Amino acid sequence: MTVPTSIVWFRQDLRVKDNPALNAACDFGNIVPVYIDDTRLPASRIPGGVSKWWLHQSLTALNKRLNEHLIILAGDPRVLIPALMDALSIDHIFWNRCYEPWNIQRDIAIKKTILDSGKTAKSFNASLLWEPWDIQNKSGLPYKVFTPFYRKGCLQAASPRYPQAAPPRITYANMEKSHKYLSIDELDYLPKINWYDGIAKTWQPGEEGAASRLATFIEDAAAEYKANRDFPSVPGTSMLSAHLHAGEISPHQIWYALKGAFGDGENTGIDTFLSELGWREFAHHLVYHFPDFSEKNFNQKFDQFPWRSDDADFDKWKTGMTGIPIVDAGMRELWHTGFMHNRVRMVVGSFLVKNLLMDWRKGEAWFWDCLADADVANNTAGWQWIAGSGADASPYFRVFNPVLQGEKFDKEGAYVSQWCPELKNLPAKYIHKPWEASKAVLEDAGIRLGEDYPLPMVDLKVTRERALQAFNEIKGK
Repeated sequence: MTVPTSIVWFRQDLRVKDNPALNAACDFGNIVPVYIDDTRLPASRIPGGVSKWWLHQSLTALNKRLNEHLIILAGDPRVLIPALMDALSIDHIFWNRCYEPWNIQRDIAIKKTILDSGKTAKSFNASLLWEPWDIQNKSGLPYKVFTPFYRKGCLQAASPRYPQAAPPRITYANMEKSHKYLSIDELDYLPKINWYDGIAKTWQPGEEGAASRLATFIEDAAAEYKANRDFPSVPGTSMLSAHLHAGEISPHQIWYALKGAFGDGENTGIDTFLSELGWREFAHHLVYHFPDFSEKNFNQKFDQFPWRSDDADFDKWKTGMTGIPIVDAGMRELWHTGFMHNRVRMVVGSFLVKNLLMDWRKGEAWFWDCLADADVANNTAGWQWIAGSGADASPYFRVFNPVLQGEKFDKEGAYVSQWCPELKNLPAKYIHKPWEASKAVLEDAGIRLGEDYPLPMVDLKVTRERALQAFNEIKGK
């Protein structure tokens, strides 16, 4: 009796444990694991530099888990998948779902081609706790506000499925790898020059790195997550977002690992963290139900907003040379590690959109290129929230004061001192506002403002008023 063979198409699910498509394929018979570098992605959604570095590491780790059987291709999956199935005489393919509109359109087209040819294609949920179409309000419509989405929609829906173990056995189809398949190196994901040393020291991409990060979070930080999550110098967050983005761990694994460690009793730290997983679900819910969400203002009034365009100012923001310490610290952390603490993301985003009056899409694009967790849904939802243009957005009139944010969440200046070392000798009283320090204090700290560290590029009070005036002008339109 011939054992059936199927393709497992890996995409945003670079793991062996809790991979429903892989489990189903292994239950069915032999497998041919495949990864495709999709060259037909929208130009704005080609993985950024840090994401490509991460993908190289993650694919290498996955290939090792698959005993070096991972086939690598590059091109249009709508052409490559049917052609590969024909070339290998394979009638079955399994994959886990993606939820971005361009990926949905691609997958629908591929599935139609396969089914029309008399073959089978099956898809599974591997990356969301709840499918977007299962969470609706009482009117049968998608939610637009997070709190009812999570508390009335998600928490009152069926519990997330329990994570699956890795397949007890993976048997690979006997096939010769010909020259038409690529190596991971040939994907050319690694940059030509080494700008990623700090990123490499910060992360361990791959399924093992994700499991280790989760274990550390549960042991060291989860119970106090609510109390510590807003302090950027404290290791109080999970640092799992990049692993979730690559699919090296599933939200189901995280959800049940936390419940297993702390039980179902009330724990504000755990409940708060699980609600952050809920925010991730909400972001994907928005991208699924509103296909333009990642590119256009959800609140169309912002189409009339008088955004500024100033390359010199934007470059100061990108490079952490604004003269506003916590903003500069965040942007330097981003460049060095591929990560930025979430509280600081809100501060630097508010500064760009409101103090500099620059379109949130410019900031989103820079984060897309620099973040290890550059997820379409999360990144876009975060930026639209900051801008005030999104669903359940922060009110536009809420302008984060970076000095007050620094003094509240980095009271002693530990975070600023780490990423802006030229300021480390300043007293804590002045580290978030060095322009208020006297000449003697600056001299004692070895700082010449405008030379060793820039003067503020804008007046925070004046630019706040300018932003509010601009908002008031569009409110009535």
